[in-house]
Amino acid sequence: MKTPAPTVRSLARTLGLSHTTVSDALRGKGRVDPATAARVAKAAREAGYRRNPLAAAVMSELRRSRGATFHGVLAAVDLLEPERRDPHGVFHTELVQGARARAAELGFKLEEFVVGSGGMTVPRLDGILQSRGIHGVLVLPSWYMPDWTALNWSRYAAVYSDYVIERPPLHCVCCNHYRSMTGVLTRLVERGYRRPGLFVERGRDDRMQRRYSAAFRSFQENEPGLGLVPPLIVDEPKEAGFKAWFRRYKPDVVIGHFTEAIDWMEACGAQLPAKHGFVSLNIVYRTRPCAGLDQQPRELGARAAELVIAQLQRNELGVPAWPTTTTIAARWVEGPTIRPGGKGIFG
Repeated sequence: MKTPAPTVRSLARTLGLSHTTVSDALRGKGRVDPATAARVAKAAREAGYRRNPLAAAVMSELRRSRGATFHGVLAAVDLLEPERRDPHGVFHTELVQGARARAAELGFKLEEFVVGSGGMTVPRLDGILQSRGIHGVLVLPSWYMPDWTALNWSRYAAVYSDYVIERPPLHCVCCNHYRSMTGVLTRLVERGYRRPGLFVERGRDDRMQRRYSAAFRSFQENEPGLGLVPPLIVDEPKEAGFKAWFRRYKPDVVIGHFTEAIDWMEACGAQLPAKHGFVSLNIVYRTRPCAGLDQQPRELGARAAELVIAQLQRNELGVPAWPTTTTIAARWVEGPTIRPGGKGIFG
C-alpha cells in the first residue's frame, strides 16, 4: 500500500507541535524558536515533504476572500535595455496580451514588472514576488543575453519567451525561425523567384543562433536552379551598403526585417511586384504594407502562460535539469510586394 505524502498536519502530529507552528516554520514566517524551526526542517526533509506554493497561495486567497473564486498571479518580467536604439515595443506588447488572455482562461491574472525602470532591480523584484506569493514567471525576450540569476529560482516556475537563456537555463517558447525561413523560400520558388537574397541585422541573426542565415544557406545549396546570392548580414542597416549589394548580386526577391529596403530596391530600378519582391521576416515591425511572416507573438505568449501554469500545478519549481524549447512556426501573410501565388504546397 502506497504511503501517503507527508503534510503539514502529519508533521505537526509527529513532532507534537501545532499546525500553525509547523506551517510558519516551513514558510520562514512568524515567531518560531530557531531550534524548533530547525527540528521542523529536519523532520520535513526526512519525511520527503515538499511544499506546494500554488496550493498555499490558493488557500491564502480563499481565506482572504471568504470562499470567492481564486485567480492566481503570474509575473511577466522585462529587462529595460537603454543601450538599444529600438527598445522593446509591439512584439512584447503582443506577447503579454496573449499570455494575459490565456492565463485568465486558466484562472490566473498576469502582472508586468520591468527591471531597470523606476528603481526596479532584480533583487527588489525577487522580494516583491516573494511578498506577493507569485511563483510563476514569464521572462520576456531581451536583445542581449539576460542575467536573471539574482532571483531565488527555487521559488519559481518560469518560461523564457525567446530562443536561449543561460543565466539561468530555463524552458523556452519561441518562433521556429529555421522552419519559417525554409517555408518562405519554398513559397518564393513556387512563385517563380530564382535569386532570393537575405538582408538581416547581425544581432538578430546571432541571437537566434544564426537560424535565419543557416536555413537560407542550406536552402540555397540544396534547391536546384537557384542563383547563389550571398546574404547581406550587417551590424546596422544602411542604404548605401544595401544598394551596393543589390546592384552587384541582383536578387529578384529580398527577405528581411527592414521595409525601408523596399524604397532602396525601387531606387535601384526594382519593379515590385512585377519583377521583384520583398518579404518581411516579422510583420509587426513593418512600416508599410508588404508580404511577410507573422511570428504570432500572442500565440507564443499564450503557450508560455500554459507551460508556466502547468509547472505550478505539478509543483515543479526551480531551474529545470533539462530545459526544453517549444517552437511555433510563423504564419504567412500575403501582401502587395510579392507576385500572387498558385496552388503549390505553400502558395
